Amino acid sequence: MNSVRVSGIRIASPVVAGLVWAFIWLGLGTLALSVLLYSSSLPETKLLSWVFGVHGASCLAGGFTAAKRSGRRGWYIGAFTGLLYTLAVVLIGFLSQDIGVDSRMGLLGLVAALAGAFGGMLGVNAGSNGGTRRL
Repeated sequence: MNSVRVSGIRIASPVVAGLVWAFIWLGLGTLALSVLLYSSSLPETKLLSWVFGVHGASCLAGGFTAAKRSGRRGWYIGAFTGLLYTLAVVLIGFLSQDIGVDSRMGLLGLVAALAGAFGGMLGVNAGSNGGTRRL
């Protein structure tokens, strides 16, 4: 009797895979912030820096994943993933809660692009080729 093999979904595009992982980390970070708000006396008005930290960590993970799968141009792929992440977050915020565009959106884009680029630099060196360059 042959064994049945069930495989996971493989995403072909490195940037889409990075965005998926970024949103997974965003969900985990949001859950952690919710627990922090519930279990402490931290007011919601003091939460902005924590929110930017969660977005930065999410883009770092997304840029890492995208560049690792790409295997080349780590900072470019990571920064692009961070900017697409920002576009998606701003679009979701606008469509779901009618949040307008202000200076915080630009700061979010800057944080996301820098964190994604740094994650991309780390990810391209952690790829399957061991960080060696192919010419």
